[in-house]
Amino acid sequence: MKRTLYLTAAVMLLAGACAFAKESTLIDFTLLAADSVNDENGNPTENSRTVMDYSVAAGATFTNDQKSLMKTSLALPNWEVVLNSSAKTTQAIALSQVKAAPVKSDADVPFAGNNVMGVRVVFPTWNNNANCKIVPPFDIQAYEPLAGRDENGQPQDQTDEQKGKYLFEDGYGLVRNVGTVKSIAVTTMGMNFPHQLYVLLKDSDNVERRYYMGNLLFDGWKTLVWNNPDYISEVRTREIRVYPIYPRGIPLVKFAGFQVTRDASDIGDNWVGYFKDVKVIYDLAVLTTDRDIDDEDLWGIITTKERARQANEMSRFGNKQVNRYIEKQKMATEETFSASLNEGGEGNAGSSNGQRPSAE
Repeated sequence: MKRTLYLTAAVMLLAGACAFAKESTLIDFTLLAADSVNDENGNPTENSRTVMDYSVAAGATFTNDQKSLMKTSLALPNWEVVLNSSAKTTQAIALSQVKAAPVKSDADVPFAGNNVMGVRVVFPTWNNNANCKIVPPFDIQAYEPLAGRDENGQPQDQTDEQKGKYLFEDGYGLVRNVGTVKSIAVTTMGMNFPHQLYVLLKDSDNVERRYYMGNLLFDGWKTLVWNNPDYISEVRTREIRVYPIYPRGIPLVKFAGFQVTRDASDIGDNWVGYFKDVKVIYDLAVLTTDRDIDDEDLWGIITTKERARQANEMSRFGNKQVNRYIEKQKMATEETFSASLNEGGEGNAGSSNGQRPSAE
């Protein structure tokens, strides 16, 4: 009787292990609307939840008012298009960009009326392989604590509901407690381009991998799915691996961007695409993350490592952003020349067509 009970319990345990695969939204671009940090015209420029302050990398020569402007976030216009060497031309660098693309309110999609990610890339027109990456303005931080932001992007004290949660979870680029990734899905709008689409993910060791989603040779909205060809559904044929839970940390995945490749034989010039979200189906790394003892609160090992990594990343990211800020301040803002003629339209030294005045 006891043996039968043990066997039944073992079977239920194995069945339960197979049933804990989970679906989560890795990143939802409709959540990245600009809603804080207004510009000089009163228009919001940053996404309040994901604001990061890079003034820590600025020198002492900047005033507090200048440092208050040194912020960025995952707001869609802040995302970058990185071209490979074969695609880098002056025109391509200038015109390739990311924008917030509003979906019509009467569109036949669940996210009608929201903004999605719109991307324009200028590929070479000659026969040459080329590719681009659409990447966030900074590396998504795995252990940044969740906290509210005011209208200027300044962090506020954590509430009781926010404690123990992380900034980029729940559709902002981070999923924790990820074991084996079973499937990845991208909701995108095709424009009948033959280009190939990849999703870029980073794991808890900061190793980046790319996943082939298929081509964009279709019209309208479609969900492209990657299924793990090495995923083993039968528990008895799996190789069981047990990893230390602490201080290695709970495994996770971070969104690192998209990659679009253009074959030399395919059409070049402008490519335009739209993205709504990225979802993942995965096995849980551990069944529960609620432990009897708060290891990290006691030892602080992961926090120390992550703060060092974050400080290094913010320093590199901050230096780049500060240099961009300085360059923006040096840019010419005049659109036209100031008037050199009198109100009557005549000058003292010559005529407007560049010809010498005739002698009487």
